[in-house]
Amino acid sequence: MEEDSTYNKVEIVIGCHIEDAVTFWAQTINKAKEILKISSGLAEICPHAIPVFGNPDFNKIYGGCFSEDKCWYRCKILQVINDEKCQVLYIDYGNSEALRRSEIVEIPENLQFPGVAKKYKLWGLQISANIDLNQFDRGKIFLNSLIFEKEMKITHKSVHRDGTIVAHAECGLLDVGEEMVKKGFVELRKSPIKNKFMDTKMDFFLYKNAKTSTPRSAINALASTRVTGSFGDRFLSERNENNSIDRISSNQRMPDVTLEKVREDQRLVEEIKKLKEENGTFKKENSVLSHRCEILESALQKLASDMEKEKKASKESLDCMENRLLTYVGTTMRKLAISFEKLKEMRQNHAAAHLGEDLLETANRVTKEQLVVPQSMETLEKLWADYNNYQQEIRHCKDVDEIQSLILQRNELQHKLYKAVEEFIVEVDNLPLSERLETLKKLQGSLEVAYGQINEAENSEVFEEFFEWKNARLEKFSRVRNATDASLQNLELSFSKIIQFFDIESTILMKSEGVDFNVDEVLKKVEHDISQEFDMFLTELDEKDKKIMLNMYSVVMWKILQEQDLINTVNQKYLESCKFKHQIVEWLDITPNTDDLLLIKKRMKNMKAQLRWKLVEKNNLEETDNYSKSEMVEIKEKISVLQDNIFQEIYKEQEEYEKLIHLVQKVFPELPFLHPEAEILKYMGSGGLIVSLERDLLNAEPMKELGIKHPVMCSTVQGQKVLLKGYIVDINIETQIIERAVKYHKVWKELREKSCLMQTMFLLLCKSDPMVYLMIPYYAGANLGTLQLMAPLSVPETLKVMKGVACGLCVLHKADIIHGSLHKNNVFALNREQGIVGDFDFTKSESKRALSGSMTLNGLSLISPELRKGQPPSPASDMYAFGCLLYWLLIGKQEIKTNRDGIPQIDGLATDDKVKSLLSRLLCYDNQMTAEQVLNADCLLSPDVISVPLESEGTEYVPGEQTSENDVCDERLDNKSEQEYP
Repeated sequence: MEEDSTYNKVEIVIGCHIEDAVTFWAQTINKAKEILKISSGLAEICPHAIPVFGNPDFNKIYGGCFSEDKCWYRCKILQVINDEKCQVLYIDYGNSEALRRSEIVEIPENLQFPGVAKKYKLWGLQISANIDLNQFDRGKIFLNSLIFEKEMKITHKSVHRDGTIVAHAECGLLDVGEEMVKKGFVELRKSPIKNKFMDTKMDFFLYKNAKTSTPRSAINALASTRVTGSFGDRFLSERNENNSIDRISSNQRMPDVTLEKVREDQRLVEEIKKLKEENGTFKKENSVLSHRCEILESALQKLASDMEKEKKASKESLDCMENRLLTYVGTTMRKLAISFEKLKEMRQNHAAAHLGEDLLETANRVTKEQLVVPQSMETLEKLWADYNNYQQEIRHCKDVDEIQSLILQRNELQHKLYKAVEEFIVEVDNLPLSERLETLKKLQGSLEVAYGQINEAENSEVFEEFFEWKNARLEKFSRVRNATDASLQNLELSFSKIIQFFDIESTILMKSEGVDFNVDEVLKKVEHDISQEFDMFLTELDEKDKKIMLNMYSVVMWKILQEQDLINTVNQKYLESCKFKHQIVEWLDITPNTDDLLLIKKRMKNMKAQLRWKLVEKNNLEETDNYSKSEMVEIKEKISVLQDNIFQEIYKEQEEYEKLIHLVQKVFPELPFLHPEAEILKYMGSGGLIVSLERDLLNAEPMKELGIKHPVMCSTVQGQKVLLKGYIVDINIETQIIERAVKYHKVWKELREKSCLMQTMFLLLCKSDPMVYLMIPYYAGANLGTLQLMAPLSVPETLKVMKGVACGLCVLHKADIIHGSLHKNNVFALNREQGIVGDFDFTKSESKRALSGSMTLNGLSLISPELRKGQPPSPASDMYAFGCLLYWLLIGKQEIKTNRDGIPQIDGLATDDKVKSLLSRLLCYDNQMTAEQVLNADCLLSPDVISVPLESEGTEYVPGEQTSENDVCDERLDNKSEQEYP
């Protein structure tokens, strides 16, 4: 920590962020205009600024988009978390968070100046080392309630090296640090000097006594003595031994020296050498001990200095205490006044006293204002059940007499049901269902915001338990408040006696015994009771209290939801009743018949006979050598008119059938039994697909280039070109063909053009030959094979078309239909925008369709890897073929490259990464995307791809396109696997 030159500097700040119970950030109060100017500048610059890429500069200031309000603030990067995120510090407010790099931008030099917010730490306080996480969070919350967005008086004490200002903080008349200590969230900082002094106290006094009793010279002499005692004798021996060496050397020159004398001299030399080494070791030890002695002397001096400082600090503390004692009563009264003011405010505004009131109010509104079931509803449901039973019996009855009896009983019950429905509708109209439902939704919303998720109540006696808990809590509040009020009254009485006693003009004579009470005790009692009431307000609920509250909440919410279900049931029954009343009112005394339908059939029969005769006339006229062209034109016009009239009658017949089917399903299930000649059940089974119309009546022309295995003919019906696809059938497979075609037709009929499927118009059953013909629209020149050969689709067009194909496959798969025949000649692009999935060969099962020869594309197999391994067809195999078609459309004229397993390679494909990602998830062995997932793929959700409108509702194409299809017939014949028209 560094001493700040601005010690005891005072400034007014506003708290803006809390880090912990002793650390916070604040802004100088005169910086408001500067902050506003910064915010305005950032709002203009940052949305268009350059995001941070590469290695950021940790010393530079950037602009960051705050996640909560999406506004821009100045920030510094603290840490790079990964390639996408960085941890930043908002330098003008003090808070931090993790941001994506795209939300961190460069800002100009005029905004590169230090942050407005400063970091402060409460002076002389610290967080306890053994504090738990809950206490830590509560301390942080309490400090936030004291200073957040409030003016504070800050007195600087010192500055840390990281710029943190250690300061004394006052908020109004409150000492912030003192309040935090009172609540037990922080403690006074312990001085490390004091601890060190306590650890070495005894050694210091021992050293001091030794120092005063022994002079310095004596100590030195003692040290010298110890050294001499250690080495003195050996030193003398060493000198003697040196002399011996000299003597030995001189004696060695004498010729009469003996061998024993030489050996003795060598031994002495070795001993002398050893003694020298020991002497060197002792000298080193002596040096170390001397150094330690110096260190200890320095430590003793420092301890003495610290002791003097401690004495001085103790004296200052004592003086401060004496000064406080001089103003104790005034200070205590001032703090007490502040606490009293806060108490009044908390009593008025704090919600703890009213905890659970919202649950009580909601419970009363739910139970006392609860909507009861309409009286007529029970009768209506019973009649309705009986009515439905009669309808079921009539539907399954095959006896004429019995069905007539059931019809009479049903009709009688029908009148009763009609009256019950009217009564129910009138009763419901008088109920405030909408208002009550709106009230329940508001109650539900307010409780969900306050209490969150609903859990199942764990106690059956929830209401009783909650009321007991609520009463106990109110009693506790009342007891604590009464104690506080009594203390305040005692304080008021005590001071009134003091005022009265010291009133010199008072006529009442009071003795000193009358004011003989302990003012300190009175003040402490008031302070204690107010603090206890504060604690009661601020103490959070324990687990038991929370459990009681949540159980009550769950029961109340269950009752709300139960009543909502009842209202929804009544509303649903009301709508059904209104619908039934509207349907049945015209048939109460009338029985429908099939006369209109039979009349249409009769007209159609006559028209068919006329058409057949005109076709015979036309053929006879063509066989003559010389015939009038005008006469031929006239006959053809009559034939065309008759054909159009027949189809007009067919559409009328379908409309009449739909009316009868509606009556059969809703009101009169007996109609098919009473009118078998109308063939109502047959029409219902086919969905209106099958019509009794001979193929030769359509005057169709064969299209050899479109059909190799199956005959395909072209005709014009009411100005629209259609194709007739012929299938050779026998008794064994005719039923299967009809079932498959009808299932497909019902799927198309439900969504029609929105299904993105080719329409199956009619299924013609021939009487003269074993053939069935399927009538479909003729999309001339619109299949992908022709388009890619003549005018390839662009990438945006390809994505639009394939989105429609994915939609068609999604519709089929939801109806449990596997297409199995998706190839370039069976997918159409209307107006080069709308993708249409063509129908398939209804004579083949899905397994045979999926493995047919048409499932190849310029050498690329459209058969998925799992099909090649013998697994049955599935939606995944359709999606693999879809992926191959998309790949083929995108690759254009490039060479198709495949892996060893036959899956196309997409690495070298020059297209968008999102499209590549889509292809990689389609062209794989396992876990292919579903059609629904493809529709939600990123590359298909762009504005250019979504909502593609058709330029024309018709399916007719310009003659040039028709010609282009004929031009590519030779190319189809070259590859028989792709010849067959779907």
